[in-house]
Amino acid sequence: MTVTEQSSLSTWTVQIERRGGRGEAGARAFEQHLRNTPGVHDVEVSFRTGSVRITYDEGTISEETLRQAVRDRNVALNEDSETVTDDGSTRSELRWEAVFVGLTLAGMMIGLATGWLNGPELLLWTGYGAAYIFGGWYGLKGAIETLRHRAVDIDLLMIVAALGALSIGAPFEGAMLLFLFSLSNTLQHYAIGRSRRAIKSLVEMRPDEAQVLRDDEEVIVPIDDVTVGDVFVVRPGDRIPLDGVVTSGEGTVDQASLTGESVPVPKERGDEIFGGTINESGSLEIEVTRQAHESAITRLIHMVERAQSEKAPTQRLIDRLEQPYVLGVFALTIAAIAIPLAVGGEFTSTFYRAMTLMVAASPCAVIISTPAAVLSAIASGGRQGVLFKGGEHVEAAANINAVAFDKTGTLTKGDTQLTDVFVREGVDDGALTVDDLLSLAAAVQARSEHHLARATVTAAEEQSLTVPSAQRFQSIAGKGVQADVEGGTIHIGNRSFFETVVGDAPIDGLEPGLDRLRTLEKEGKTTVLVAREDDDEITVLGWLSFTDTVRPDAAEMIDDLRSLGVEHIVMLTGDNERVAQQIADEVGIDEVQAELLPEEKVATIEDLVERYENVAMVGDGVNDAPALATATLGVAMGGAGTDVALETADVVLMGDDLSKIPYVLGLGRKTRRTLTVNLAIAFGAIALMVGTILLRGIPLPLAVVGHEGSTVLVSLNGLRLLGYRE
Repeated sequence: MTVTEQSSLSTWTVQIERRGGRGEAGARAFEQHLRNTPGVHDVEVSFRTGSVRITYDEGTISEETLRQAVRDRNVALNEDSETVTDDGSTRSELRWEAVFVGLTLAGMMIGLATGWLNGPELLLWTGYGAAYIFGGWYGLKGAIETLRHRAVDIDLLMIVAALGALSIGAPFEGAMLLFLFSLSNTLQHYAIGRSRRAIKSLVEMRPDEAQVLRDDEEVIVPIDDVTVGDVFVVRPGDRIPLDGVVTSGEGTVDQASLTGESVPVPKERGDEIFGGTINESGSLEIEVTRQAHESAITRLIHMVERAQSEKAPTQRLIDRLEQPYVLGVFALTIAAIAIPLAVGGEFTSTFYRAMTLMVAASPCAVIISTPAAVLSAIASGGRQGVLFKGGEHVEAAANINAVAFDKTGTLTKGDTQLTDVFVREGVDDGALTVDDLLSLAAAVQARSEHHLARATVTAAEEQSLTVPSAQRFQSIAGKGVQADVEGGTIHIGNRSFFETVVGDAPIDGLEPGLDRLRTLEKEGKTTVLVAREDDDEITVLGWLSFTDTVRPDAAEMIDDLRSLGVEHIVMLTGDNERVAQQIADEVGIDEVQAELLPEEKVATIEDLVERYENVAMVGDGVNDAPALATATLGVAMGGAGTDVALETADVVLMGDDLSKIPYVLGLGRKTRRTLTVNLAIAFGAIALMVGTILLRGIPLPLAVVGHEGSTVLVSLNGLRLLGYRE
């Protein structure tokens, strides 16, 4: 059970006792009841998977009130379950369901054998009675629960059909219906449970304790009692309990369970470590940077909870249609009885055919076709370090026609390095040195989080330079920075910065500086000017140039996207056009939009959506957050360490593996194909059986086999997505 906050709204996700078979009509009635509660903004309930997600105003209603509102509708909360990633039906419940299926089969066979052998009538009806009781137990409970919510569902259809068969002297057909209905229901619960259990192992990835250094001694402490700044020790083979930074030691860490990386990652002093990963070699001392409830693995678990409680658009549509469809089946059944009887038909055969029609027309396979596939897709992605925030995003990934990429940290490694520091000839009568210029630049850039700023500060640290302090720091997004250093104002920025921000004051050395920038940009380098302002006079002191390395798998990833049918690929960057175009040519990108401010990236995404309808945006989740939110599908790279990525994007790649981007789109397309096949099987089986019944008539057992067989088939077909690979 979790609560996540977003502005004044909170989301409460809780597991409930799973109710009924495959119908969700009662769940929708329950949703409407909760929506009518003051302070509740949105509700999603699934009795099938046993989950409730409520978005509410915490200033209007409390979690305790919500809990009581759930109980008021006779829905039991599973208070002992820590997360929704439990499958909503414990193994014990599944075992009991399997036992009931076995008893149903035994009773049916006893009744059938007794009838064949002309045995005692008491034994015959004892056998069939057991089959009806055990086979209809869960369905009857589900039907009653749904009726309490003033709705009807498939469970009621099956119970009525079985009792109808019994009433006309066909107890075997009714018992067979209940046996196959309960068997397929149990298999569905197993299938959905397996897809949910595929990610439940995430919970088990969190150790309960950490070996914390206290007064130079190792003390075993529960992870909830470990605070930021504590240092803990992990040895080879240990699972790392919390997020942190290595303070001592070297080794390799297996991050596959969190980021999907197949190769262990080397770690040394200063490197970030994620809880839930495994230390393969070397002893490490790690300083805690996040408490247990804030760690990457905890956020990942909460994300999975939310993803599995949200329904895909296809599933929401089918759930909405279930109630009128079931009522329509009842109306069709009544008509199939009334019309033939009105024209002189024989009651027993007419009623038998109507019951057969009711079974054949029931939409069990249709109802289960979507969640079986979508939950399996979410589970498959989670095991590869790809987290979908809900079923709707799995479907969105299937329709992407264009992809926009941020440059730095996405197509490039993001490890920008300062390569050149140039002092303009004649500045300060030649007294200004390269080290002086770098020190001034580092003083200003130390206050910035931009990747160029970090590269500047790192270069100054590597040369052990003395960096002066800076005051009145100011940052202009996408253009540059400025601050007061040693009595003057230091300006650092691109051409746009000096043309629009610095103002109309004449700038000594601007033209030679811009010429030098253009020369360096032709070499594929990112450049900035450094100028000093004294007494309203601005002088260019020099310029800095930086390089970033293109990821080696970027070109292959672009080719994979094209092979999936992506029509157009764009790169969006705040960098200069020459550098951007050189990288685009290297990896094979169609279009470059350079020197963009964050709001201009949003406008570009909006334009792409107009042109291509469904657009994915891939970025680092920080500067690109508005664009990620604007795109049809926002994909954040490296979400294991990025808070904004987890909040903004629709899909989070827990590692920096570019191959996961084609994986996302490929999984979405595979899921769409699976849904198409499932729905074709489900509706095809219904149409074939109903048509045959109306034209020629078929035995009730054959309709039962066709109905339940198609249901099991779509469940197993959806489960195949668990094994999806790129």
